[in-house]
Amino acid sequence: MKANIVENPITVMKRHEMKYLLNAEQTEYLRSALEGYMEIDEFGRTSIASLYYDTPDYRLIRTSLERPAFKEKIRLRSYGIASESSPVYLELKRKADHVVYKRRIQSTVGSTERFFEGDENVFSKGQISSEIAAFRDHYKNLAPACLIIYDRTAYYEPGGSLRLTIDENPRYRMKDLTLTKSMEGTLLLPEGWTILEIKVQDAMPLWLADILDHGEIYKTSFSKYGEAYKREVKTDVQFNILSSRNTNTVFHNGWSGYSNRTDLRVAYELSH
Repeated sequence: MKANIVENPITVMKRHEMKYLLNAEQTEYLRSALEGYMEIDEFGRTSIASLYYDTPDYRLIRTSLERPAFKEKIRLRSYGIASESSPVYLELKRKADHVVYKRRIQSTVGSTERFFEGDENVFSKGQISSEIAAFRDHYKNLAPACLIIYDRTAYYEPGGSLRLTIDENPRYRMKDLTLTKSMEGTLLLPEGWTILEIKVQDAMPLWLADILDHGEIYKTSFSKYGEAYKREVKTDVQFNILSSRNTNTVFHNGWSGYSNRTDLRVAYELSH
């Protein structure tokens, strides 16, 4: 699918974001109910790929899944399959006390790779690039960890700040972690299910709350990257952390009586 390129991308964003999981019937209902209130933006249905960076032990996503008051992540986003020269967007996303803050700069795939290798001259100096560089330097050893792909339809409220997105076919892959190959991946949800995100500066309008209530559409907590991580690597990471602790710590947590890593791993997996 041809990428839809945003000519003047927003570089700083602050808003509340709420997520909902919808089955096929609810999705169809919502699309119909939004008519007269919101309009699909000029880009229509767009395939988006987000390449998430993390530490070797998945520190960022592990922290996020603990649902702390403050969490942060970094990703490289493309609209459609990227080329070596097409624009992509490096985004630093933080959430504090239910408010989302986003910092975003335009880049290319090659420039971003050099940035994470430590090149200090990739981006022009400025507040946003300094924040992103400080994030990289703080966590160290950040590398591609998961590719999330979905087909998004974005809605806007004419004359207002309300934004809403419906993501179809959310999928992921943990191999071929590049934006330049394909938009293929393993589905995260049952076929026909979608992810609704509502993005507001202040309170949700009453008309939208009524639509959600009538459709029995309820707020939930769902992370695309988090779901992929739980499916593919959570057990391995937790086991490796466990088995790297000293003997006293392992025995304190009830993992005594296992003479080798194989026995310990079997016991761990049976208990989770």
